[in-house]
Amino acid sequence: MKIALALAAAWILSGCSAMRIAYDNADTFLRWRATSYLDVHGDDSDELDAAIDEFLSWHRAQALPKYALLAEDGAKRVAAGLSPGDLVWGFDSLVAQARESVRAAAVRIAPLLDRLSEEQVKHIEKRFAEDNRKFAREFLRGSEKERRKRRENRNVERMEDWVGGLSQQQAERVKQYSERAPIFSEHRDRDRKRLQAEFLSIVRAREAKKRLPDAAANWDLGRDVEYVGANEALFKEFSAMLLDVERMLAPEQRAKAVARLRAFAEDFTALSRSGAENRAR
Repeated sequence: MKIALALAAAWILSGCSAMRIAYDNADTFLRWRATSYLDVHGDDSDELDAAIDEFLSWHRAQALPKYALLAEDGAKRVAAGLSPGDLVWGFDSLVAQARESVRAAAVRIAPLLDRLSEEQVKHIEKRFAEDNRKFAREFLRGSEKERRKRRENRNVERMEDWVGGLSQQQAERVKQYSERAPIFSEHRDRDRKRLQAEFLSIVRAREAKKRLPDAAANWDLGRDVEYVGANEALFKEFSAMLLDVERMLAPEQRAKAVARLRAFAEDFTALSRSGAENRAR
């Protein structure tokens, strides 16, 4: 599960060329991330390397071509102007791909997890606790007003990555979203801890091969009613804001978003082909 999530994080970079560099060095990055949770040595360390290599080979062959198609389709939709249905399509498509990748990663890492000692499991538990403290520092600190302002700033920055500088009217609409949408960090915090507890329970029971792939791919099962309700309200407000801002896009802003999506499609295709060429040698 951590392998797929770490790989996704590696893509959140400023440019597509940077993404190619990150992906081409993903084995090193993923091993660094995985070993921050898994205290493994000797044969187990070699098995971790093999699991990462196998996952990346699968990802290049199976996932990247789908990402390329999604990015190209997304570019066409943005160029034509987004509809509410386009947002639902985009969200559902990304979640479906995430489920597939997380399951594939879980299948490959599960045998190693089933052999961890209690001391090694406690090491993972300790790292989870460190992650939770970091999450609290980043998302739970400060007054509600301060947290809404930080959310506003994050959303403005993310949008400007895609379309360039926002107009005053566009920025004001992002501010309105931040003021209207529910504060969600407490729900995320509780759900993160739920998933961590489920993961540790599976590993301690030595049932990773049996249970982890399904549990990882269906991470949203078991969420409490409050989380589900708040998440639906958040998505509704976010979608309305995104559509409003999209309608305000200047031609150059829309062109930038379309070009970036097409550049991602080209990168995904190139990375997938390079993997195929390496396998053929």
